Amino acid sequence: MGSDNRYLIRFLIGLMLLLLSCTIKEASASIHEYNDEAFIPRSNAFFFHGGSEGLYASKVHDSSSTSPDKPFQGKSFIRFEDVTFVRTKLAASKQPAMQQSTGLVEAIIFEVKDRERIGGAFLKTNAICCDPTLAQAGSCKLGEVIIQKDQDNQEWPKRIQTSFAGKDEEAKMKPETVEINSTGMYYLYFMFCNPELQGTLIKGRTVWKNPNGYLPGKMTPLMTFYGIMSLAYLALGLIWFLRFVQFWKDVIQLHYHITAVIALGMCEMAVWYFEYANFNSTGSRPMGVTLWAVTFSTVKKTLSRLLLLVVSMGFGVVKPTLGGITSKVLLLGLIYFLASEALQLVEHLGNINDLSKKTELFLVLPVAFLDSCFIVWIFSSLSKTLEKLQMRRNMAKLDLYRKFTNSLAVSVLLSIAWIGFELYFNATDPLSELWQVAWIIPAFWTLLAYSLLVVICVLWAPSRNPTRYAYSEEMGEDFDEEGIALTSSVDIATKLERKGLGEDLEEDKRE
Repeated sequence: MGSDNRYLIRFLIGLMLLLLSCTIKEASASIHEYNDEAFIPRSNAFFFHGGSEGLYASKVHDSSSTSPDKPFQGKSFIRFEDVTFVRTKLAASKQPAMQQSTGLVEAIIFEVKDRERIGGAFLKTNAICCDPTLAQAGSCKLGEVIIQKDQDNQEWPKRIQTSFAGKDEEAKMKPETVEINSTGMYYLYFMFCNPELQGTLIKGRTVWKNPNGYLPGKMTPLMTFYGIMSLAYLALGLIWFLRFVQFWKDVIQLHYHITAVIALGMCEMAVWYFEYANFNSTGSRPMGVTLWAVTFSTVKKTLSRLLLLVVSMGFGVVKPTLGGITSKVLLLGLIYFLASEALQLVEHLGNINDLSKKTELFLVLPVAFLDSCFIVWIFSSLSKTLEKLQMRRNMAKLDLYRKFTNSLAVSVLLSIAWIGFELYFNATDPLSELWQVAWIIPAFWTLLAYSLLVVICVLWAPSRNPTRYAYSEEMGEDFDEEGIALTSSVDIATKLERKGLGEDLEEDKRE
């Protein structure tokens, strides 16, 4: 039966990776790719969202200070590469063959704080494109998007125009790089005003780069954060290893589980740092490196939850084994691993553009549900463990588990509060204007997991007196050493305690 389960697990993992490899393409830094995508009508215009990223201001503004082979080193920019507009054959056939411009498409780049400058809001109109009335008043040019220029910088918002020629079905943008000299959240829209161009498609890509590399602005601080967390896990691992070696004769099986989680945490942070550093320097995310990072992260998350669960059940402390529920614990861990791995693979290996809300919800809900299952099971197990220790009057272990319960309760309360903060943050910042602090959202969960691991390491640290937390069948798990000193009927109490122990052991086996 155990062999069949192993084959089933391998089959499920293999099937999941096969399906994901067929549907996921390699992602490329802050590169937004357009694959024959359509324009959406709004007001009297048609637009396509070309991307949005947080960009830092260029560190170098003088071209003479950059090297000839790297003219954009130290600069932020948005570069258009092979961007092509394809209109319908019907629209092209209606145009005169000799006319130089028979359709205009504009690329508009603006900072989010200047969004009101796009369209006719400043002219007290809802129109986005200039109409004959506004053109006659001299407010704008007919057939172009209405833009109110910044008085301090007449070049912004940036407008780049591309025209179809004669009966051509395609119009290709000239290769152009727009330098960014002000830190902000930048948006790119492709727009046209001519209704005859309806049905036009866009293909090509744009590359967005920050002064220090290709990492998107939201992700740049995370590379430093993962570097710091790698050192934090290394320090914890070193302290735990020295303690482990010092008292290696007294270690219990639980200590090996804790060691495995620490090791996986070190690997996870180191691989994520390497992945981000490679992403930042090369502008691409190799699937192999990202897959390793995601898998390390998922395995560590799964084992961390399983560690919390088995500790809550009293494994190695109140009972020597998990008994008949071992298979249920492993099944929950396997399902969580598969669901979490699928979510993270799609998030990190997919295109840089955001997932659709339906896809994101479909992937997030199973993980959230399984996390809830872990929380409910952990606290119900803790309740039973505390009850058993109280009945057995084992004050040392009871105090230990109360401290653990309090720490876990605080972490759950913090998690609930942080989820509320996340919802508020996302609801009040729909345009990502707070992109420079958005990195704290994922960083919090990493710090919380690390803090819980530190608490477990402190409470269950190897020592010369492992009986304060280790299961001891010889002494009798119900045996209260302090109680022996306080009673005159030692033999009677011992017999009663041993009898209770036998009943509890039978109960543990049934569980």
